Amino acid sequence: QVQLVESGGGLVQPGGSLRLSCAASGFTCSTNHMSWVRQTPGKGLEWVSSIYSDGRNTTYQDSWKGRFTMSRDNAKNTLYLQMNSLKSEDTAVYYCTRGEIPLDWGQGTQVTVSS
Repeated sequence: QVQLVESGGGLVQPGGSLRLSCAASGFTCSTNHMSWVRQTPGKGLEWVSSIYSDGRNTTYQDSWKGRFTMSRDNAKNTLYLQMNSLKSEDTAVYYCTRGEIPLDWGQGTQVTVSS
């Protein structure tokens, strides 16, 4: 049974940092296309970053490069999203997904950036 469980969200001030985690079970992350996707009321779904099965990593918007870093711990079968220099517009629910066309989603973790 495939399961994705996100954690690490919360309330943070602008300029702060958070590290999101996604614990996967029922499959092996390193052999799958994995992504972080966020959802905001105004912009809908946005693909933030992906790691491919061959280890390549991409972050989709230039404004996120240098601020958001996705990584994978194969031993723990866990994904991470390190987010630095957070801005109010980063407020969203962040989901971990499996598949290039995501078929499996976690429950999401809320990130709120506010002073």
